[in-house]
Amino acid sequence: MTVIVFLVSLCGAMALGMPCAFALMVCGVALMGWMVAIGIYPAFDAQVIAQKMLDGADSFILLAIPFFMLAGELMNAGGLSKRIVNFALALIGHRHGGLGYVAIIAAVIMASLSGSAAADTAALAAILIPMMRDAGYNVPRSAGLIASGGIIAPVIPPSIGFVIFGVAANVSIPQLFLAGVFPGILMGASLVFAWWWVARKETLKAYPRQSWGERWQATKDGAWALAMPVFILGSIRFGFATPTEAAVVATVYALFVGMFIYKELKPSQLYGLFLAAAKMTSIIMFLVAAALISSWLITAANIPGEIGKMLEVFTGNKMLLMFVLMVLVLVVGTALDFAPTVLILTPVLMPIVKQAGIDPIYFGVLFIMNNAIGLITPPVGIVLNVVAGVARVSMTDVIRGIHPFLIAQSIVLFLLVLWPPLVMAPFRLLQGRIDFVQFVQMLLGY
Repeated sequence: MTVIVFLVSLCGAMALGMPCAFALMVCGVALMGWMVAIGIYPAFDAQVIAQKMLDGADSFILLAIPFFMLAGELMNAGGLSKRIVNFALALIGHRHGGLGYVAIIAAVIMASLSGSAAADTAALAAILIPMMRDAGYNVPRSAGLIASGGIIAPVIPPSIGFVIFGVAANVSIPQLFLAGVFPGILMGASLVFAWWWVARKETLKAYPRQSWGERWQATKDGAWALAMPVFILGSIRFGFATPTEAAVVATVYALFVGMFIYKELKPSQLYGLFLAAAKMTSIIMFLVAAALISSWLITAANIPGEIGKMLEVFTGNKMLLMFVLMVLVLVVGTALDFAPTVLILTPVLMPIVKQAGIDPIYFGVLFIMNNAIGLITPPVGIVLNVVAGVARVSMTDVIRGIHPFLIAQSIVLFLLVLWPPLVMAPFRLLQGRIDFVQFVQMLLGY
């Protein structure tokens, strides 16, 4: 019955059009009222709800979110995104369907800078969609490709999604960052194959092959932008900075490069960029604060235990349980945005995952990847809305164009469910806990 109260209050509030943060608060109030009614909690106390909201937002780790959001804004306004695209264009723009491959390469590189799917998608679409339209590319399909590339951002570190999950699940964020590198690259590789498949029979304008001198010039011009991931990931990997401190480094780096190296970022732009980052941060932080109310009451009401009993038939087989959980998250992701899904499902699923003996890092990577895919699944997918607006195409056309890439990334997700070493072996190698021979043996199951 407690599970029903939880679902009815949450889904009912959202069905009435209530924003997710307020729906989570309503859910918390309903759960507390139900717990008082059945004698689990002594009395209804509104002060406890207010205090839990404050506790939810009062976290040093969560400071990484505003800084990574600001770093993404500064990166796009300061010319770093443009130079990453120019670098990829110099390398591979001359091939058949070259602009599609440019979009994928640029998406993977930019994912290692900002961690925001919406920001990366908007930047890439603004630069590449006009070029693709002029070259005779199918615009809805191109928009679908760029949206699919944008969702790599929550998987390849630095990832805002990993920060939120790490706080909600009490899991090491640096370890999540390291474990997300290879799966994010696999997502990009799946897009390369899918794009080759859909573009192979189309007549598309190819850009002239650039000389090695021109490629070297594009590399030099983009060197400051390309070095940014090294600073971020290197500082975290070698223990020089926490994820929060690395976010500050990324912000200062993007500000310095945009203003003094590329000189495209003007002081007059800073207020608008700071304001945009603050608005996005306030939305996420309000969601986190509201979710902590529900999370605390979900635990107190033993909802994970009740759901665990429903899933008990699957707990003897880790792979089957992961498959069921991923299908559940995929379905929920079609109706909810990224952050609410993470915040609502993490306290429900983590006790089940731990009880089944599944590595929390492995689950966290697949969970965030699944939620990232939810950003391009209709009807809610926020990244679909972003790319439709920037590309000036209808949502229906974007949904039609995204199908091959959505299928490709979903295949990667379930491949990782079937073959966990594809996540854990690269993670252990990056940690320095295994050498290359052991890495190969781990991949092969020895």
